[in-house]
Amino acid sequence: MRKIDIGVLRAGCVRFDFVGDFLLDGKLVPQKNSVTVEAGMLRYGDACYDTLSFKPQSPDCSFMLRGVVIGIGFHWQRKEDQIFKGELRLIVEDGEVRAINRIDVEDYLVSVISSEMSATSSFEFLKAHTIISRSWLYAQLERGSRVENAVLGYENEDEIIHWYAREDHLNFDFCADDHCQRYQGVTRALNPNVARAVEATRDIVLMYDGKVCDARFSKCCGGVTERFSACWESVDYEYLQAFRDCDDALPLPQLTTEDGAREWIESVPPSFCSTDNKAVLSQILNGYDRETNDFYRWQVVYSQSELSSLVAERSGIDFGLIEDLQPFERGASGRIVKLKITGSKATRIVGKELEIRRWLSKSHLYSSAFVVDKKQGVSGELCFVLKGAGWGHGVGLCQIGAAMMGEKGYSCEQILSFYYPGSMLDTVNSFFEG
Repeated sequence: MRKIDIGVLRAGCVRFDFVGDFLLDGKLVPQKNSVTVEAGMLRYGDACYDTLSFKPQSPDCSFMLRGVVIGIGFHWQRKEDQIFKGELRLIVEDGEVRAINRIDVEDYLVSVISSEMSATSSFEFLKAHTIISRSWLYAQLERGSRVENAVLGYENEDEIIHWYAREDHLNFDFCADDHCQRYQGVTRALNPNVARAVEATRDIVLMYDGKVCDARFSKCCGGVTERFSACWESVDYEYLQAFRDCDDALPLPQLTTEDGAREWIESVPPSFCSTDNKAVLSQILNGYDRETNDFYRWQVVYSQSELSSLVAERSGIDFGLIEDLQPFERGASGRIVKLKITGSKATRIVGKELEIRRWLSKSHLYSSAFVVDKKQGVSGELCFVLKGAGWGHGVGLCQIGAAMMGEKGYSCEQILSFYYPGSMLDTVNSFFEG
């Protein structure tokens, strides 16, 4: 079984507790431990090391990492103590201690499915999500890249266009947060249905044209899924298309124009992910996700001074007073790919969708599918009203939509063929298992 390295935590001091027997260099270690950095090396007890590797002596062994940060950069960011199975590796990274969990792929997936959502959703949805999470993982391993800078794109005097390579990390395969896939050890992996879903789909992935599908997913598409090129590099995949998130085969509306986007976003068209079914939402969303109530349609209001200060802080550019936000290019789902920001001191076009969301929120704006209205506030100051749709990039499977499909009786295969048209199910080949 293939093992992968997951970067879980980086801090000046990493504290951890062992349950069961763990060995370091063949010697048994104590239960409670802490590691710091001293002169560029790991200080552990009375000695310094380049790296540390604590190996469990049985499958029942586990370790607790103290103060793991989850939701990094999002509005629900917080710290948790989390429990993990497998090996604990420690290295020095940027002057701090980096904790890495080495674990089997299938054991990793049990945690991912439990961490990405609550584990009480329909079994068919759990199977579908297991397959896409496994597919995404192997697609990134196939690319085989570990780079220091995962921010891609270009900048010039007029434009700042960035996108982010979720899979690229220098010292490990994947991180444990939303940047890759949520991985919170066995802390939430308590529902036997998740382990059953992983076992029922063991080694199964989505394939297209002889390759494992880069099976992206987001929380809520807002009624229309998006193409890959609107969010990342300018390529598209046949299995990641833009279409209505509904079972009536309704035509794709024209959302690349301002009039079309506004009509769509200001309405509430029927979609799988257009739901206020609290029972289903509680099944698929962890407690901190349910702190966000408006998934399908939402609104954010900034005064001119608030927006100007926010954009200056998030972009590092002094625009002066923001005078206008103008969508410059929209994707097929209505998500803004390029946004023109006009200020009293500077004007820039920013993209792609995640960079726009970063600039327009202290954490992340729910999505870049929004329209802008300028109104006079109560105090007389100009206000910017952002009316939006969906949560996330919208590419591939819509988690809330797929959960509703599962609730309505759709099978795992039907869910996958809907969100990844033309894809096929197959087992991981020897190339990936080697």
